[in-house]
Amino acid sequence: MDLKSGYPFWAIKNGLMHAFEPLQRDVRCEVAVIGGGITGALIADELAAHGHEVVVVEQRDIGWGSTSASTALLQYEIDTHLVELAERYGEADAVLAYRACAEAIGLVGERARAVRDVDFGPMRSLYWASRRRDVDPLQAECALRARHGFDVSWLDAGAVREEFGLAAPGAILSALAARVDPYRLAYRLFMRLQRNGTAIHDRTRVDEVEATSRRVRMRTASGCRIEADYAVVAAGYASQHWLKETVARNRSSYAIITDPLPDGAAGGLADTMAWESARPYLYLRTTGDGRLLVGGEDDAVDIPARRDKRVHGKARTLVKHMHRALPLLPVVPAFSWAGTFAETEDGLPYFGAHEQRGPRVLFAMAYGGNGITYSMLGAGLLRATIERRAHPLKTLFGFARRERR
Repeated sequence: MDLKSGYPFWAIKNGLMHAFEPLQRDVRCEVAVIGGGITGALIADELAAHGHEVVVVEQRDIGWGSTSASTALLQYEIDTHLVELAERYGEADAVLAYRACAEAIGLVGERARAVRDVDFGPMRSLYWASRRRDVDPLQAECALRARHGFDVSWLDAGAVREEFGLAAPGAILSALAARVDPYRLAYRLFMRLQRNGTAIHDRTRVDEVEATSRRVRMRTASGCRIEADYAVVAAGYASQHWLKETVARNRSSYAIITDPLPDGAAGGLADTMAWESARPYLYLRTTGDGRLLVGGEDDAVDIPARRDKRVHGKARTLVKHMHRALPLLPVVPAFSWAGTFAETEDGLPYFGAHEQRGPRVLFAMAYGGNGITYSMLGAGLLRATIERRAHPLKTLFGFARRERR
């Protein structure tokens, strides 16, 4: 599955950071993780750190799928508002999801600091009203978050313009967010895992997965066999290939990144990521070396050749949107790209077993705008499943919640 177009910045910046060997023999392990992106890295790291024997296989080079195209905005804010999520699942579960995502930012930070040099840094998050009619819903959202202890404040149009140079009728300013280089974090986690004895194999495609009540047997394209107590399918947006049921819609998102901006050019946005209430939404953040990353212009295109042709036109449109929203901020793309992502109906991920595959094949579908924070939470949830322990997010982040709609 071709998941990206153009020139994703992280892969260009970092290159192939380490060589992992393809699997060339039959293996037996406790947990086989299928997927070598940031989701697979966080899950494998969590399992190995708690004594589980893990083997990781990835069909491409490590990190070369959607991870290389991710824009890596680490937020607790879910694409579905807390207000809307509370109406759908009840306020307690909605707040549970938001609080878990807030905690996940700190957990990602711990991993980033442990492996070092992955451009992790704390930020704030500005969620601005695209239109005047969006002000009331955003104020209600801000009030509900504040009532549950989230560090948020409401900025009126004057405050947004003064601090951020943005023409908007109002915005929610959240104190908690972060940035990271997702490709570099994935590589450095896998490199550490390999040093500590975990087998990591890229350029190894799994073609068959068969599960019984006691084990999972897999066969690779080269004919190698993998036998495990559990398989974790962390193959990103290609994971839906293993299910007959459609659980999310694949879409394309587009991004540009500038050369490092002059000192002070980003103003208040130097340490604050920003995104808007319109759907699909424009979003932006800076990098540790002072570049501006801008994304959005999402569409329903899921055909690689068509997506490839749209990259340059979408890049021009993103620049126009930025000039309209922030006319004083210089935006000249150095690189532009597109990547596949998936949306669930409610903005929440899916982690755990699906009835079609049985209890020993666990899915890690960190879909939506919170992919990395979801992956961090999913790592703990799946470990609890393998260890046969309860987990507070099991139902809300599992396939069973589809029955609650």
